[in-house]
Amino acid sequence: MLTHLTIKDLAVVESLSLELERGLIVLTGETGAGKSILMNALGLALGDRADSGLIRPGADKAEINLEFDLDDAPEAAAWLADNELTDEGGLCLVRRVVSQDGRSRAFINNRPATLQALQELASKLVEIHGQHAHLHLLQNQEQRRLLDESAGNGEALAELQSIYRDWRAASEELERLRKSAADGAAREELLRFQIDELEQHDIERLDYQELSEEQTLQANVGRILTTGQSQIELLYDDERHSVNASLHQAINGLEDIARLVPELAELPQQLREAQILVKDVTHELRRQLDRLEADPARLTWLDDTLGDFHRLARKHHTAPQELKAHLTGLRRELDGLEHSSETIAQLENRCEQLLQRYRAAATALSQRRETAAQTLQERITGLIRELGMPQGQFRVELSAEPASPPSAHGWDRIEFTVSANPGLPPRPLSKVASGGELSRLSLAIQVAATDSKSVATLVFDEVDTGIGGGVAEIVGQKLRTVAGGRQVFCITHLHQVAAQGHHHLLVEKTADGGKTRTGVRRLEPDERIREIARMLGGVKITESTLTHAEELLAAARES
Repeated sequence: MLTHLTIKDLAVVESLSLELERGLIVLTGETGAGKSILMNALGLALGDRADSGLIRPGADKAEINLEFDLDDAPEAAAWLADNELTDEGGLCLVRRVVSQDGRSRAFINNRPATLQALQELASKLVEIHGQHAHLHLLQNQEQRRLLDESAGNGEALAELQSIYRDWRAASEELERLRKSAADGAAREELLRFQIDELEQHDIERLDYQELSEEQTLQANVGRILTTGQSQIELLYDDERHSVNASLHQAINGLEDIARLVPELAELPQQLREAQILVKDVTHELRRQLDRLEADPARLTWLDDTLGDFHRLARKHHTAPQELKAHLTGLRRELDGLEHSSETIAQLENRCEQLLQRYRAAATALSQRRETAAQTLQERITGLIRELGMPQGQFRVELSAEPASPPSAHGWDRIEFTVSANPGLPPRPLSKVASGGELSRLSLAIQVAATDSKSVATLVFDEVDTGIGGGVAEIVGQKLRTVAGGRQVFCITHLHQVAAQGHHHLLVEKTADGGKTRTGVRRLEPDERIREIARMLGGVKITESTLTHAEELLAAARES
């Protein structure tokens, strides 16, 4: 459960720190006081899209910190362990920082985390029911999700989806091969022609890079021989002006003066070594030049062959040096076409086996849904009758379509229907005219589904909109019951609901020096009586109103 919440520089909250406990925690306050700021903070910390507009004016960044005790959140603890994010103290610390440039950073147990990871973890820690939950309830996929959740169908649904993904992949490959086989004759003929053409030009044996290098050499043989011969003359052959002749002259000169300057004695020997090197270089250059010979016929062949390479590369839309690999790919495709009938038969067999597995899994899932539907509709019917619809009848309609193509959710079409008055047939929720009835239905469904939820913290944001009187008191009682073994937050404007809370937080706005700030504080028993009295209404709080508020709180404690 959530044990600690801190907010810094978020909207109108400058700084806020709350210690939180188990049970029903109600949040109340005047209209416009900023009750929604806690919802925004929770949502942001748990992975909602970051918005720099939420940063308090004048601040550089907004920061939200959440601390969770994992004793009642085994799935979250397992997720942290799987992702190597476990904290030694057995806690889970979540931090989100939003900067003025709109960027945000997320941390799990003080280690950077992606938004996706944060959202995955959040789903195992907190579940939020917003003000517009009843609108989502009108969608068939949401109704199916609620039924599966109440039935604990997670593993069964995951198995079905895995089979479906395998079947879909195999079916798509089978369809591709069948289409390819339909055009196979023409494609085979084209492939054989392309392979034969490449083989005729000896593409597999010839190396484009080597041919290119040889062509460059042959095209420049004349220049190489002319330049090389002039360098031989310069290095050695010219008896008067070559490097060798100059070195010989320098050696004689140095030997002459070395007799006078002993320190120069080693220099003539160094020049003799240079003279030997010049001779070796000249010898090697001469040997290499002797090997070169202009071959016009070979050059013509190289030009023609490389021209074929470039022509074929353009024709096959590839690079010349990739033609060899392209030929291999064409042969592989031809081999696949030649054996396509065998591959198609194997895939057809696999698709049929997967389809049989899918049907078995879908049948088992349908049976679980039917069983859960009976339990869920009885429970919700009882709840809506307590919530001001005494003749209400809630139904979960399942219509299986085994002949329909496989889907990731099975072959059941699920629809929630309700009859508000006896004698009237149940109608889809989307046909319920009264917004108040829809709100009550939504609340009943959410309360009924909580028994199967593994998350330890639930948040209800003004889900009691559109109800009042005795029904509101029952709503409060139901929420208090739900909170018996977990932590439930409820933002409410109804005194009947607020009185049922185990703990009471007041959201209040203050103005100081032209700045508006929102704060949240825990109410002591006497303060709580006055807040309930304020919610009861009236410009002036009388002794009678205070007495009534005290009676409401006393009745809640005794329930």
